[in-house]
Amino acid sequence: MTRRPMIAGNWKMHKLQSEAVELFNGIKDGLRDYTIEQLPEVVVAPVFTSISSVVAQKTECGCGCKGQKIKVAAQNCYWETQGAFTGEVSVEMAKDAGCELIIIGHSERRQYFSETDEMINKKAKAILNNGLVPIICCGETLEQREHGVTDAHITSQIQKALEGITTEDASKIVIAYEPIWAIGTGKTCDADEANRVIKMIRNVVKDLYNTEVADAVRILYGGSVKPETIEEQMSKSDIDGALVGGASLKADSFVKIVLGARSKVNA
Repeated sequence: MTRRPMIAGNWKMHKLQSEAVELFNGIKDGLRDYTIEQLPEVVVAPVFTSISSVVAQKTECGCGCKGQKIKVAAQNCYWETQGAFTGEVSVEMAKDAGCELIIIGHSERRQYFSETDEMINKKAKAILNNGLVPIICCGETLEQREHGVTDAHITSQIQKALEGITTEDASKIVIAYEPIWAIGTGKTCDADEANRVIKMIRNVVKDLYNTEVADAVRILYGGSVKPETIEEQMSKSDIDGALVGGASLKADSFVKIVLGARSKVNA
């Protein structure tokens, strides 16, 4: 099965509305000469307050993409539909604002906001129930890697995140492997090691479901991805794209990463 690669930009807590619009339009202009078929799936995840402003820029660019050349994701969500949950945003609200995907389980959410695997599982189910795509993050700390528990820790994260999710829904999920020690540090996990871990994740999915689902699930690498690293990463057998942090905050570097992933488009 051919998996369409994905490059997703997580803007984290950056960019006011006007700045987000400028960044989005810069990315859109940088990809103007390419059709959807020539590109990986391109996703950007602005802060909640900028989602509607960014979605408003998704106009047809003349190549027939009908605004779908770049998709918009939310950086988080809550699993309840509505209620007395001050400060939270439901999946329905993100969808109403124009999101097609939602990032969940990012290491910063786990670390700073004490999110658990059980919470991430509830979010994944809510996202799928509303017809959106969850990008489920997993990864290990430097301490866990040094203690040799990387595989066991990530296996547990995936098993708990996918608990109770049907075979049909599982094939729609995107997983992002983000070694926590490489996020925002300038350190990049060796491409061969990243591929090894991602292949291990695919085998966990296979054990939970079947070969067809494992072959369909896209698994991204995230952790100080740069234009200089993307081609080597994409040359590996099981890396299906990237979840990009800092390098997604400048249009030129993000566009270079997107174009650097073209080697796997229709491969």
